[in-house]
Amino acid sequence: MNALVLFDFDGTLADTAPDLAAAANRQRERRGLAPLAIELLRPHASQGARGLLRAALGLQPEDAGYEPARLQFLADYEAAMTVHTRLFDGIPELLGRIEDTGLAWGIVTNKAQRLALPLVAHLGLTQRCAAVVCGDTTAHSKPHPEPLLHAARTAGYPAGRCIYVGDDLRDVHAARAAGMPVVAAAYGYCGTDESAEAWQADRCAHTPQGLWPAIASLLPASPERARLAAL
Repeated sequence: MNALVLFDFDGTLADTAPDLAAAANRQRERRGLAPLAIELLRPHASQGARGLLRAALGLQPEDAGYEPARLQFLADYEAAMTVHTRLFDGIPELLGRIEDTGLAWGIVTNKAQRLALPLVAHLGLTQRCAAVVCGDTTAHSKPHPEPLLHAARTAGYPAGRCIYVGDDLRDVHAARAAGMPVVAAAYGYCGTDESAEAWQADRCAHTPQGLWPAIASLLPASPERARLAAL
C-alpha cells in the first residue's frame, strides 16, 4: 500500500487553542477588558488571527484597527506559542500506526511558516513528515487546492493516492478541489456555524481514535486495504 495522509495542523493534529486564546485575551487585556473563557474562543482557533480577533474584540479585516491588532496578536502569540500546545490524545498513536503500515503522512496548514515550522519542530514531527506546507508556502492558501497538491508533489504522490484530514469546512472544500477524499475531524475547532457532519466529507471522526478507521476505509483500493482497516 502506497498512500499519503495529509493533515491540517491546528485543531486536527495539535491542540493549539490554549496558546491562541491566550494571545487573543492579551489583546483584551491591552484594552482593559476582562479575559474570555477558552471555551468561547476555542471554536475560532482554526481561523487564526481573523477568527480570534473577531471573537475577542469584534474586529473585522475591513475595520481600521484590525491590522495593528493582527500584528500585535501575532507577536504575542509567537512569543508564547509553545506553552500549552500539545498533540491531541491519540494522535501520537495514530501517526505511529500510519508509519507502521507503510503509509506516509504530512501537514498542510494555513499557519504562516514562521509560526508553523517551529511548532512542528517543538512537537518532534519535523523529521517524520513527508511534507509540511504552510499558508505562505504557495501563492494560495486553503480552501484553494494548491497547498494540498503541492504537498502531494513534494512527497511524490499523485492526488488520487492522498487523503486529507481537517477540522474546518475550508479543508473539505480544498480536498474536493484537489481530488482527494477527505475526513472531517469533528473533535477539532470546527467553527460555530454548523456541525462537521453537515460538511459532506467522505468520513467524519468524532475523536482522534476514530481517525484510523476513517482513513483506512478511504485508502486506494488494493489487496492490502481490508487488512489495514482491520489493524
